Amino acid sequence: MAEAYIVGAVRTPVGTRKGALAAVHPADLGAHVLKELVARTGVDPAAVEDVIMGCVTQVGPQAIDLARTAWLSAGLPESTPGVTIDRQCGSSQQAVHFAAQGVLSGTQDLVVAAGVENMGMVPMGANVQFAVDNGLPVYGEGWVQRYGTQEISQFRGAQLMCEKWGYTREQLERYALESHRRAAAAIAEGRFDAEITPLAGVSQDEGVRPDTSLEQMAALKPLREGWALTAAVASQISVGASALLIASERAVEEHGLTPLARIVQLALAGDDPVYMLTAPIPATRIALKKAGLSIDDIDVTEINEAFAPVPMAWIDEIGADPAKVNPNGGAIALGHPLGATGAVLMTKLVHELHRTGGRYGLQTMCEGGGQANVTIVERV
Repeated sequence: MAEAYIVGAVRTPVGTRKGALAAVHPADLGAHVLKELVARTGVDPAAVEDVIMGCVTQVGPQAIDLARTAWLSAGLPESTPGVTIDRQCGSSQQAVHFAAQGVLSGTQDLVVAAGVENMGMVPMGANVQFAVDNGLPVYGEGWVQRYGTQEISQFRGAQLMCEKWGYTREQLERYALESHRRAAAAIAEGRFDAEITPLAGVSQDEGVRPDTSLEQMAALKPLREGWALTAAVASQISVGASALLIASERAVEEHGLTPLARIVQLALAGDDPVYMLTAPIPATRIALKKAGLSIDDIDVTEINEAFAPVPMAWIDEIGADPAKVNPNGGAIALGHPLGATGAVLMTKLVHELHRTGGRYGLQTMCEGGGQANVTIVERV
């Protein structure tokens, strides 16, 4: 049976929307991690058969097939093509899936999976704004017939989750505080140093607030009157890039590569698009069943903290040990550069498995449209 291995995983620091990385063109963000990936693995870049890159807001500086322009901006061979994909927040996790599937199918041996998003330069929703500015409907007639004209947004979806699972504002804020505490500890201990390639004078993730407190969070206004959500319990608007190299067993031998992890299982699920953020729950159940594993077999989980109720509900429904979930903090503290986050989380996951000696890792994240990816890997 064919195998797919992660043989390299690197990321930039996750920067804030007004930090130094915000001035870096998205293609140059991508070029930076691609060059570093090639350098760290020692692979002949001409042997790379495709570059699959996630990016959500593909407009302006993030248009014109960012995967291709980033690869060329890195000075890498013109013979390697690139494709840019959008599965909303899970775009670069899907890039990992597509790269692994190409290898597992036997049709490819070396594929780069990457993600880039500069939310400081290209604001979230800038592509949707085109429809608004030109008086065009965002959704077509079929959607309206099925779901009506109710608000469809991640913010409403997160609030609906709070109401469904009965989470209070205080519970959300305690979760958010722990995310900052874990992230601050990870940075202080240098846990991310091996996976980060500095850029623009930035060498650490910028969004962590080690001095935040429940009192400070309690002073914030809710996103809407009567809601449990505040900015403190949501992911941060961010800038970042990440890249991984996926290789076949044959490529590992031919190119003298060192596997970091083996791809065990790839799974997807859809759920209610109005709730939008709940699909990691059914997707995880599918992945574990297909892999023949239980949640107790998973040593480290990275689930994107789009909003606090997402990982909270996932933990409650799946029965996971909270200590194993986002052990080094999540997007509430570290930021969420949309199309880059999937690759960032997988990079963190692989490095954390090696740091701790864990065997199995699981990654999942909620995505627009009520979708989710789940990837299970085994440390090599």
